Amino acid sequence: MLKVAVGPFQFTARFESEKAPETCRIFKTFLPFRNQTIHSRWSGEAVWVPLGDFQFGAGFENHTCHPSRGDILLYPGGYSETELLFAYGSSHFASKMGALAGNHVLTIVEGRDNLEAMGKMVLWQGAQPISFEAL
Repeated sequence: MLKVAVGPFQFTARFESEKAPETCRIFKTFLPFRNQTIHSRWSGEAVWVPLGDFQFGAGFENHTCHPSRGDILLYPGGYSETELLFAYGSSHFASKMGALAGNHVLTIVEGRDNLEAMGKMVLWQGAQPISFEAL
C-alpha cells in the first residue's frame, strides 16, 4: 500500500502487483517519489506528472487507454514522453499523438470521495505537489 498526496489531499493506493508485476517492482524502487502534477491536456478528468525522457525500464503490461476513476497509469514512453496519469473522473488517456495506453499500476482504495475535488483544484489552481510513499 502507498500513501499518495496531491496538494492537501491524501489517498491510499494499492499496487496492481498481480497484473503489472514488473511495473510495480520498478516503481517501488523509486519510493518515496515526489514531483509536481498538472491537469491533463488531452485525457479528460485526469492529472498527470510529465517525466520527459526518463527511462522507466518496464514495457507494457496491464495497459489501458480507459482508466477508471482512481486508477493511476504509468506510460513508459515511446510515442509520447514518459508520464504518470491519475484519473479522477471520466478519462481517455491521450496525447497530441493520439490515444496512449499506460500500465495500470495503482488503484486508489481510500480517499476516493476527494478525487473530484483534487482534480478541480489542479485544474483551477494549477500545479500541485504530488508524492508517493510506502505505508
